[in-house]
Amino acid sequence: MFVTVEGIDGAGKTTVVEAMRDEFEEATFTREPTETWLGDAVERAVGDDDSEPLTDLFLFTADHADHLRRVVRPALEEDALLICDRYVDSRYAYQGATLSDRLDVDDALAWVREIHEPWTVYPDLTLLLDVPVETALSRKEAGDKYERAGFLRDVAENYRRLADEDRFVVIDAARDAETVGEDCVNAVRSRLRRG
Repeated sequence: MFVTVEGIDGAGKTTVVEAMRDEFEEATFTREPTETWLGDAVERAVGDDDSEPLTDLFLFTADHADHLRRVVRPALEEDALLICDRYVDSRYAYQGATLSDRLDVDDALAWVREIHEPWTVYPDLTLLLDVPVETALSRKEAGDKYERAGFLRDVAENYRRLADEDRFVVIDAARDAETVGEDCVNAVRSRLRRG
C-alpha cells in the first residue's frame, strides 16, 4: 500500500511521518523532494526568491519522475508499505498556486495535474494535514518563498479541491502532535485492514 502525507508548510508532515516510523517499522519511508542531485536542485530553487515558477515546476517534476523510477515503483512491485512525506499533490497545490496568474489557462492546478496524469502513480491513501495558515506559520521559523500567508491560503484551497477524491483522509492538524500522529496511524491501519 502506498501512503502519502500532505499539507501546507508547518502542518506537521515530518512529525507525523516520524510517528509512523515507530508504528510501521517494516515500511519503506521516502520523501519529495528527494535526497538526490535533482532534489538538491529543487531545494536550491525553493531557496531562490527569483527563480522562475515554471522552472521550479519542471525541477520538481524531474525529481518526481526519478523518485518513481528509483523508489516508488520498485517498492510497490514488492508489495511494500510505502510512506512518503510530500508527493505529487504538493506539486498540484503549490505549483498550481505559483502559476495561477502566470499561465494563460483557466485552471493552473488542473494544468499541472494534466502534465503528470499519463505517467505518475497515485497513492492508495493520502493523509491531508489540515491546519489554519496562521497556526502553520507560527510553527515555523522565517521561511522560504512558499511560506507566506497569502500564498499558503491559495495552496490550502488547492489542497481542499484535491481532497474531494476518495483516497484522501483529512486530519485536523491544529491539535497536539501526539493526537494527530495517532489519527494518522489509525487511518493507515484502517486502510491496511480493508486491503
